[in-house]
This record gives sequence, C-alpha cells and structure tokens, in this order.
Amino acid sequence: MNILIIFTHPSRASLNGALLDKSIKGLTSRPDKPDIRVLDLYKTGFDPVLHFGKDKRRRDMHQDSETAPYRELLLWAQKIVFIYPIWWGRPPAMLLGFIDRIFASNFAYKDIDGSLLPEGLLKGREVVCISTMKGPQGYLQFWLWNSHRVLMKKALFQFVGIKKVKFFELGDMEGGGVKRANALNKIQNFFQIKAFA
Repeated sequence: MNILIIFTHPSRASLNGALLDKSIKGLTSRPDKPDIRVLDLYKTGFDPVLHFGKDKRRRDMHQDSETAPYRELLLWAQKIVFIYPIWWGRPPAMLLGFIDRIFASNFAYKDIDGSLLPEGLLKGREVVCISTMKGPQGYLQFWLWNSHRVLMKKALFQFVGIKKVKFFELGDMEGGGVKRANALNKIQNFFQIKAFA
C-alpha cells in the first residue's frame, strides 16, 4: 500500500508536526507495512503561486516540468493523507496553491463534451484530511456551514474522482493538555488499526 502524506504547516515543531509523527507511528506499526512518503510543502519550498503568460498557459499545466514530481507522487499514492491547520475557516494558502497547480485539467480530471461534470482521473484513491483549529469542535459545521468539507470533499476530491474521504477536524487545540493528548492518540490508533482497511 502506497501512502502519501501531504504536510502543510510552516513549523515541524507544531501540533500538526506531532500529528504527522503520530500518523507515521501508527502506519509503521501496521502488519501490512505500507510504503510511506511525506511531502512537506513548506520544507520543500513549494511555490503555490500560479504563473501564466504567453509561454505558460493554464491548459498546459498538466505538462509543466516543474510540477511533474508532485504529479508523479499523486499517481504513485493509493492513499493520501493531508495534515494542515484551519486558518480563517479554510486550509492554508500554501495547500490551496498546491491544489491549484497540481490538480490540473488532463491530469486530475478531464472535461467531457456535453457533460456538466468532468471525468475524475484519480479514481480508486482514498483520502484522510486531518485539520486543527483554535476554534471549538464543530465550529466549521455550525458557523461556516461546513465550508471546509464542501471545499475539500465536493469541490476537489469528488471532482477528481476520489469518493472515499474521511475528516478529522480537531477543534480547541491551542490549550494542549488532555484534549491534545487524546487527539494525538486518536490519530495514531486510527492509522494503526482502522485506516484504509
């Protein structure tokens, strides 16, 4: 089983970094010994900005040599784990820029003549999204009308053919203590026992 973890936080010493460690610990203790690769968008210096001009057109993004290694990682992965904070009710601009540049037409999806929806080209993969926020658990559902899940699940994953998506939205995480410890253990146990069964 090939698992790609896309880590999007500027500090590896953060709670998100601890969640990355717990995810890896859970996955490496599984009897099926999955092949795990970690893509740290900040550490690799990923450029999230779209650059277009006469010699660089949006319709050719699926052939961009600069982003080819990232596309290859997504094609390699059978399971994809995203770990990121929620800032201003959404994932970081770095992750959204990654999505803009990598999930390109004719790579992640292709338009079909006469159809409102495209054909997703990343079918058969599974996704787990682990997000942290300062606000309370349920904040995104009650105050922002589930905007985070709508963005990630419907506007992105279903669009590119990924149907199996699980969310861990961990709220009230700045205080630390028992709540933080429980969240870390929950993630480790999920990947060790339940994930991708």
